[in-house]
Amino acid sequence: MLGSGLGQLADAIESPTLIPYAGIPEFPQPGVSGHSGDLVLGHLGGTQVAALKGRCHLYEGWSLEESLIPVRTLLELGIELLILSNASGGINPRFHSGLVVAIDSHIDWLFQTRKSPNPDPSTGSILMRSHRTYDSMWLARAQETALEMGFCLPTGTYLATLGPNYETRAEYRAFGRMGADMVGMSTVPEALLAMQHGVRVLAFSVVTNVANADVPSQTHHAEVLEWSANARARLQPLVTKIASKYFR
Repeated sequence: MLGSGLGQLADAIESPTLIPYAGIPEFPQPGVSGHSGDLVLGHLGGTQVAALKGRCHLYEGWSLEESLIPVRTLLELGIELLILSNASGGINPRFHSGLVVAIDSHIDWLFQTRKSPNPDPSTGSILMRSHRTYDSMWLARAQETALEMGFCLPTGTYLATLGPNYETRAEYRAFGRMGADMVGMSTVPEALLAMQHGVRVLAFSVVTNVANADVPSQTHHAEVLEWSANARARLQPLVTKIASKYFR
């Protein structure tokens, strides 16, 4: 699942078959810049993969079930590992713009944990909490692979809000005190759904701007896309090497 500005990671897929979301029955159509809305099937690092170029956010007006149709489709295809990516605002002052962070935990402020009005019968209560949502084995493998490539892959806690908004300075202070390192508007429902189906989850967050709660500043979506594009130089080869190293 490729988040804001990260869709071009799918360009590394060999012998691709591209299917627009519009050509797949019941697939929701992303409406945010940086989310093209294509399912790409092919090979990455010699491994068979399926990539979703773009996601549909709850703040766009989609129901929880509608927004999860793309990931549910991957689960029905029989994937062994779900790799999620997103763009986020940095809360941890040690982070910097363009940094790739592996998510090891989250704070769910999406308020979507109750049973969906039309849940899939195979899942029951659509989103169940778990302290093991992000797989520790794959997290360790990702960090080991990053070191082999010459850089450190930090970990952090991702806080998901409904949006659509960029946080106030007071909110950044509050989120930091709660233990959040990054903040965004996605990823958590997808991770919980995969975990509920017994599929391991590895998630990356690209920090696009780091907040200074004491200095007024303004964030623009164009900046988010720009920093996401810069982070591809690390994230694309990292994901490719993980695919080739552990699945061939």
